[in-house]
Amino acid sequence: MLAIVHSAAGGPEVLTLREVPTPSPGPRDLLVRVRAAGLNRADVIQRRGGYPAPPGWPADIPGLEFAGEVEAMGPDVTAWRIGDRVMGLVGGGAHAEYVVIHEAEAIAVPPSLTLDQAAAVPEAFLTAWDALTTRGRLAAGERVLLHAVGSGVGTVAIQLAKRLGATVIGTSRTLAKLEQCRALGLDQGIDTSAGSFRDAVTTPVDIIVDVLGGPAFADNLAVLAPRGRLVMLGFLQGPKVETSLDPILRKRLEVIGSVMRTRGPEERAALAAEFTARLAPWFATADPVRPVIGATFAMSDIAEAHRAMEADAVFGKIVLEWR
Repeated sequence: MLAIVHSAAGGPEVLTLREVPTPSPGPRDLLVRVRAAGLNRADVIQRRGGYPAPPGWPADIPGLEFAGEVEAMGPDVTAWRIGDRVMGLVGGGAHAEYVVIHEAEAIAVPPSLTLDQAAAVPEAFLTAWDALTTRGRLAAGERVLLHAVGSGVGTVAIQLAKRLGATVIGTSRTLAKLEQCRALGLDQGIDTSAGSFRDAVTTPVDIIVDVLGGPAFADNLAVLAPRGRLVMLGFLQGPKVETSLDPILRKRLEVIGSVMRTRGPEERAALAAEFTARLAPWFATADPVRPVIGATFAMSDIAEAHRAMEADAVFGKIVLEWR
């Protein structure tokens, strides 16, 4: 099969399209013909040498989410048939023509979505849902602050938080992205191109979903309401913090870390089941939730896709297609 491979850490030029062995499904696995895959910030960081694949996943083939059709399966699979449209999360290897996934971790593609659209769903929707509900315990009437709100996760988190009854505030360094987010339900947009968001949050928030990291940490603590929750998904601006911990104790705050990639099979299977039970119906309503796709690239143009992500030039998700 063809796959995107990087043999060394470096810039987008280290990515190549080459032939590699096709994986074989185990007794309860699906072999999926990948039609499209999402590009995520983790893929960029891995290419640079800063985020190696977890044990058991391809070390040199990136890709954390995919959508396609079941082409073959192990003898003990009971839940799927050849030709079924599925999508899912993996620890790596999704930027290839084929991927193997356990049947319990596969998710049926909602009928309203194309496979290109479905490729933008797993990472963003499961991350946002987990951050807001499982980690953040969002309740109706609460206020949520989403950093980098124009990202794939951010654009989904707006939609989910609004359906859960929250008021949604978002930050971005790009005014145009904030305007686009208003159409998704954003209540207040904060342009951080000229400085911190701290003074613009005039009423404390109950939950923050943060991907910025160290430089935003003190301001995050400052704008959280008593018993607020800071859910940290990344640290794009750096991992180091030098600030007073007093607000955590005084306001009884919670600082919660979360990452999808390193979760084991049981957790991924539970997330797949929760998606089917809780999120899938929202794709079929009169006002459905939807992935926001800002750009689509051929898999052969993988270097250009990485450059677009590094430039923060895209609103929403970047999708890669096999053409």
